[in-house]
Amino acid sequence: MWVSAPVCVIIPLSFRRIRSLYSTMFRTLAPAILAALLAACAGAPPEREASAPEPPPPAAQAEPAERSFPDESLYPLLVAEFALRRQAYDVALDQYMSQAPLLRDPGVSAHTTHLAQFMQREAEALRAVQLWVQLEPDNVEANNTLATLLVRQGRSVEAVPHLALVARHAKQANFPMLLSDFADMPPAQQAELQAAIEQLALEFPDDPALLLTRALILAETEQFDQALELLDALYEQEPFQQQALLLEARILLRQGARDPFRRVERALAADPGDTRLRLQYGRLLTSTDMAAAREQFEILSAQSPEDEDLLMSLALINREIGDNARAETYLRQLLELGQRQDEAHYFLGRIAEEAGDPDTAVSQYMQVGESREFASASNRIGQILIGAGKIDESRQWFARQRDTYPRQREQLYGIEAELLREAGALAASMAVLNAAIAELPDSAPLRYARSMLSEQQDDLALMESDLRAIIARDPENATALNALGYSLANRTDRYSEAYELIARALALSPDEPAILDSMGWVLYRKGRYDEALDYLTRAYAAFPDPEVAAHLGEVLWVSGKTGAASTVWQGALRKDPDHEVLVSTLKRLGITSLNGEPLEFGH
Repeated sequence: MWVSAPVCVIIPLSFRRIRSLYSTMFRTLAPAILAALLAACAGAPPEREASAPEPPPPAAQAEPAERSFPDESLYPLLVAEFALRRQAYDVALDQYMSQAPLLRDPGVSAHTTHLAQFMQREAEALRAVQLWVQLEPDNVEANNTLATLLVRQGRSVEAVPHLALVARHAKQANFPMLLSDFADMPPAQQAELQAAIEQLALEFPDDPALLLTRALILAETEQFDQALELLDALYEQEPFQQQALLLEARILLRQGARDPFRRVERALAADPGDTRLRLQYGRLLTSTDMAAAREQFEILSAQSPEDEDLLMSLALINREIGDNARAETYLRQLLELGQRQDEAHYFLGRIAEEAGDPDTAVSQYMQVGESREFASASNRIGQILIGAGKIDESRQWFARQRDTYPRQREQLYGIEAELLREAGALAASMAVLNAAIAELPDSAPLRYARSMLSEQQDDLALMESDLRAIIARDPENATALNALGYSLANRTDRYSEAYELIARALALSPDEPAILDSMGWVLYRKGRYDEALDYLTRAYAAFPDPEVAAHLGEVLWVSGKTGAASTVWQGALRKDPDHEVLVSTLKRLGITSLNGEPLEFGH
């Protein structure tokens, strides 16, 4: 396999000309600088799945001939080195970035590149390494670094010649990284990159990394048989190359092969301790055979019994299979280890709730802290308490949560109000929102929630007031513009005003189905039926929702296209026979049958 990022190597500078002052100072500082930067390299983020072992460092080169640096560079370089010692890395990098193009010394450029990489300042690293490559065009590390940074910026085609140089020096070039965003490239860029890679194949026909890269492109374009042929050629050199094994398995799965994992299983039989391959194999199995996936994750967990990710994976797999007892065992192991506590409590709550034990469920949910599961746990608690008629208890709990987690106040107000609205407690929901907005008057989500509730309660003045407050603070809020425009078109005769609001929303989000529907509806209300049909048809094609169907069907019906209207309505009724807008539309138009069939509304 092949590296996906340059080796992070910090090389002390050497300025012979200023031995008496600078070299003495640098010898004093260099060990501390080197230790700090190497420690940072050691803690760098792990490489991506597509990456591979790093190539050996470049062969030792003869120390470059002594050269002179201008005296005016002495002070900036001293500032940079003292800044490094103080860990003022921004200051050091700024000095090196200004001096590197003046000195045009490969060592300075390399040092600047390494420092910029350490600081994760990729723009500066790119400029520094481009100069380094100019000064040392055959330096393998410089070219590999430049290729990596170009790929990260979406400039894969420009990276190709630099990776080719790495390969020419008999190093393992990470050609697959060229495809990091291949699926998102414009077709012309894809074609250009593919042509460049095929040109490389003429020079390196047997390079394993290039064989894999070409196979990945063929798989992306669904030329599966040709991709498998290239993988077979790769296996002759590296029989158990992991990326190739996994790519082959995915292709065979797509082709419906009887045994898509046979080569992966042979590789694991040859090396049972290959945890990385086994993990990928287990993940692939989750899409086809959960029981087999569980077996692989159990093997991994036995090898690393305190690995929190494996324990959580096993818990979720067992829940998917329906074995909540085993899922609970793994979740409690996580709690005992003190790992992923919030997730563990949340899923233990789900298990208890599904088992008909709401008290235990609430107890587990209440132990979920400020985490990714916080909102979901709060929602479940509210549903359980409100569903049991314990509205006061629910209100008290949400109030305590807002005091305990002040950063979540807005979200907690919104969750509580929505749960009360869904339960039909509209007055209680409005009281929550009024209190919330009194405390957080600039909250667009809370004002939007109150505007929708106000519209539901026919308080159009409050609805409009809240939506206009949102728009006043954020004139490009397409959601608020659309909501106000649609409500005015649907509930008043202020059609011109509604049209202007919806047009503004549509200009901001021209393909949003809800806004297309609103535009179609206001045009219908203005009597512009043909234009309305265009917008409503586009909205329904993108989002075949019963409310959009109600609007489209009504415009078709009044336009004399009753057959088409009936077809649209019948399809929507099959999806949701109780949809309020759809049913009310049919009743308002006095329609009792569609295409000769009597209507049977849901109960």
